Amino acid sequence: MDGSLGSIRLLFLGLLIIASIHPNFFCSGDYEVHCIESERHALLKFKQHLKDPLNRLASWAGDGDCCQWAGVVCHNVTAHVHELHLRSFPPSRDFLTNEYQHEVQYEAYMQSMFGGKINPSLLDLKHLNYLDLSNNDFSGTQIPKFLGSMGSLRYLNLSNARFEGVIPHQLGNLSNLCYLDLQGYGLYANNLQWLSGLPSLQHLDMSHVNLRKASDWLQVTSKLMSLLELRLSDCELHFIPSTPNGNLSFLVSLDLSGNLFENTFIPLWIFSLPNLVSFDLSNNGFQGPIPDELQNMTSLKHIYLSENHFNHPIPIWLYSFSHLKFLDLHSNNLQGTISSAIENLTSAISIDFSYNELGGKVPRSLGNLCNLREIKLSSNKWSQEISEILESLSGCLSEKLEILELTEAQLLGHLTGELGMFKNLVKLNFVYNSISGPIPMSLGNLSSLKFLDLSNNQFSGTLHQNFWQLKNLVRVTFSKNSISGPIPVPSGNLSSLAFLDFSHNQFNGTLHQNFGQFKNLVRLSIWNNSVSGPIPASLGNLSSLRILDLANNQFKGSLPQNFGQLSKLENVLIESNMLEGVVSEVHFSNLTRLTEFFAFGNRLTLKVSHDWIPPFQLEKLNLQSWNLGPKFPQWLCSQRYLSHLDISNTGVLDVVPLSFWDSSSQFEYLNLANNLFHGEIPNCPMILSTSLVIDLSSNHFNGPLPCISSNAIVLDLSNNSFSGSISHLLCFKVNESKQLGFLNLEKNHLSGKIPDCWTEWKKLEFLNLGNNNFTSSIPESIRSLTLLKSLRLHNNKLSGKLQSSLKNCEKLENIDVAENEFFGSIPSWIGHKWSSLMILNLRSNNFQGHIPEELCALTSLQILDLSHNKLSGSMPTCVKNFSAMATKNFSNHDMSFHFTSSYDEILPRESALLVIKGRVFEYSTILQQVKSIDISSNCLSGEIPMEVTNLQGLQSLNLSYNLLIGRIPENIGNMGSLESIDFSVNQLSGQIPSSISSLTFLNHLNLSNNNLIGKIPLSTQLQSFNASSFIGNKLCGPPLIDDCTISGVQPNNGYIGVKDRGGLIVDWFNVVSLLLGFVVGFWIVCGPLLYKKQWRMMYFQFLDQMWYKLKDVVSL
Repeated sequence: MDGSLGSIRLLFLGLLIIASIHPNFFCSGDYEVHCIESERHALLKFKQHLKDPLNRLASWAGDGDCCQWAGVVCHNVTAHVHELHLRSFPPSRDFLTNEYQHEVQYEAYMQSMFGGKINPSLLDLKHLNYLDLSNNDFSGTQIPKFLGSMGSLRYLNLSNARFEGVIPHQLGNLSNLCYLDLQGYGLYANNLQWLSGLPSLQHLDMSHVNLRKASDWLQVTSKLMSLLELRLSDCELHFIPSTPNGNLSFLVSLDLSGNLFENTFIPLWIFSLPNLVSFDLSNNGFQGPIPDELQNMTSLKHIYLSENHFNHPIPIWLYSFSHLKFLDLHSNNLQGTISSAIENLTSAISIDFSYNELGGKVPRSLGNLCNLREIKLSSNKWSQEISEILESLSGCLSEKLEILELTEAQLLGHLTGELGMFKNLVKLNFVYNSISGPIPMSLGNLSSLKFLDLSNNQFSGTLHQNFWQLKNLVRVTFSKNSISGPIPVPSGNLSSLAFLDFSHNQFNGTLHQNFGQFKNLVRLSIWNNSVSGPIPASLGNLSSLRILDLANNQFKGSLPQNFGQLSKLENVLIESNMLEGVVSEVHFSNLTRLTEFFAFGNRLTLKVSHDWIPPFQLEKLNLQSWNLGPKFPQWLCSQRYLSHLDISNTGVLDVVPLSFWDSSSQFEYLNLANNLFHGEIPNCPMILSTSLVIDLSSNHFNGPLPCISSNAIVLDLSNNSFSGSISHLLCFKVNESKQLGFLNLEKNHLSGKIPDCWTEWKKLEFLNLGNNNFTSSIPESIRSLTLLKSLRLHNNKLSGKLQSSLKNCEKLENIDVAENEFFGSIPSWIGHKWSSLMILNLRSNNFQGHIPEELCALTSLQILDLSHNKLSGSMPTCVKNFSAMATKNFSNHDMSFHFTSSYDEILPRESALLVIKGRVFEYSTILQQVKSIDISSNCLSGEIPMEVTNLQGLQSLNLSYNLLIGRIPENIGNMGSLESIDFSVNQLSGQIPSSISSLTFLNHLNLSNNNLIGKIPLSTQLQSFNASSFIGNKLCGPPLIDDCTISGVQPNNGYIGVKDRGGLIVDWFNVVSLLLGFVVGFWIVCGPLLYKKQWRMMYFQFLDQMWYKLKDVVSL
């Protein structure tokens, strides 16, 4: 009885105390709790040190009730502050959020984040049990140690708040803590012993925290007997112990993904966790089959084993997990097929088997999983008709399926009308398959569709108008198909559409004005079609547009002036169209965000004031072939971030201003080629100091060569008037490795020796020093250029022998040393060291001796020019080994120089001057299709080897001006690709082979000045040639006057000395005098040449050499 009275007294006393604190406690329900003064002051002090850029805590002010402040939750009886919800909210990123929308959302999030310092005044909140500061920016500061003294805390979330440094062990004093989330980059812990002080902990998330040194992670966490969720994703853990020291039997969720453990197999203890519902071991490099021990964990609802190296078939027992909702096995090496037993996964919501090596067919039983919302089977080897898959899924799934991904799955056939049955589809992705035929009209029935990607297939036909019925579309891609016809006229209100890509198809017609209705469109791409007509002025209404790509079409007319109103526009690509007219300042008036403008290949003229300052700061600009001249566009000097500039072929005739050169260090790509720029380039180390690609070719620059960066990849200064030595260009920073791969200094006035400074230029692939005035020999250090593919030194004054140091350049494909003064024999090692050689040009030097048979080992050789030397001996019979000339197929070898940039630039690499058809041609773009042999103007003797007729791909054969004898090979008609033959000025004899008449491509023939006899064979080609092709022989028949039909007929002498048939008197004295004078004069001048064959050859060689010298004088 006394005990009961005591209890009543204590209860009454408590009520009195409460009543004294809150007099209205026993009043009506209208009572409101007001915060405690000391706690209000603590919160205000906390706010003082907090950065709040958006003033989210505006309500935290004055004498207000702190329980009503934003983010503050008080106890509804005691009024103590119990919870602080001060997290920020980052934007979610899913397949429907395009990068631009995400960027806007992320900028807003960045501005909303709290920052600054966390004030210890929080310690005055004695009853605080919930603190959430996640997703803020505390700028790399450490987690405050005093948080470990807030003993009432049950929930602490500091995730992604940009704390850095070691996690304070004082957090281990929070003995009441149930929830701890510290995930985020920048934090680390050397051990986890402090977790032992958290016996009530149920949820622990330390994902992305560096736990590399915390080898005790399992030992500690396994002793937390209340733990239900453990997330240690991407923590740099390197090993999972074989057994835990404690008991994790209550664990419901386990995430150890992204650690790349040293373990190759999953430890068995994980499979003994009886209550586990979700486990994530993805991205850890586990190997072998999926462990059989997993089959005992039938309570699992979430299995994530993606991004490992499992390389066996999917085990049949896995299909018996009837409670499983999410199964993710993507990015492994799983083999075999998907079993029809998959229909037993009756609770499945999402299945992801993408990026494996699965094959066979997608089982029809998959369509029986009526709860399925997501199917992801991309990047496997189904090799199946897409219509068959859609038909198998068209049952109960057709009204529930939301995501269907089958990219790069080797799918075939046509899309059928069954596609329209999946009316709840939100995402449909069939990219990179071989699906063909028209896009079905039923596509317009997918009313829920937001994401559609059918790119990189073989779709054809036209796109139906009902496509625009898909009102919820956000992202659409049809690129890289063969869809034709006009782009349908937009209709209805597609207010959500943000991304529209029709590129790389065969669309034609015009672009309708209705395209201006898409107010939220961020990207419009119609690149590489045949769309014509004007660019619609309505595109100026696309107020959200950031990327406009209309390149490679047939748009005509001028650029709409309201183009300048697209204030959010960042990238404009309108190159390779037929636009013309004037572009003025109005076109750019509000383009303050413009960073890329590619408009080359049009006929546009830019007219702006001399002092125009654009509203934008460009990063990339290409106005190639515009009309910018004649003055230099001064506004370029205002572009502080311009790294890619191409104003080649723009009609500028001016000196480049010094202010432009001063800012040139910002350029990575600079192309001023094909203009009339003149003057010197200042010789300053900072000029072009960071440029990777420099093309100043085909201008009138003069003076010494400029300095360049060691990081430059391409330098083309050809076809200018630069003069002097190149030593300062090549020999600067001799101990610093150079990155240059392409160097072209052709057609300048450079002189002196080629410097011996090539040791650090080891990445050079293309070197052209031709058409200059270099002297002396090839330097020894050229041996360092082991990657060299093209070496062109033609038309200089170089001398000496071909250096053996060139042996090291084993990757050479083209060597051109024509028109120099090299002497000695042709090195025999060429045939073995330059096995990839395609072009060998030694024309117009002083090489002598025999043609080495070792050259026949050059199986890739397509052009051989040894003309105008002093070579002797016979033509090698092994020429039949020139395999590339023996085939009629053209080389697929890419004779261009590639270098990596944001636009994968390609430079023309090869060109060659060749004497073909009796004329000099320069070949460049089709050089790899040319096959030619020219050994003319030497002293070769012997017969033309019959083996040469094996070269059935040869197009030009020039053996003229030699001492060749014998017959023209009888089966020359086998050389069906020949377009040009020149055997003139030799001592060939016999008849012209009749097989020559079968050379249907032959359009140049010169057999003159030989000892050929007989009748010229009949063919359309041979009779179409001029008679000069056959003179100097004993031939008859068309096109010669002697037609072989009056041979041996004697003239009638009856009227000689009396009268001709017209009765006129013949003055025989004058006739005889003229004939005698002609005969005497002829034999005095020409007799020695006709009598002595060698004299005759020397005479014609002399005339030929005089012709080349005269040509060089005229060209200068």
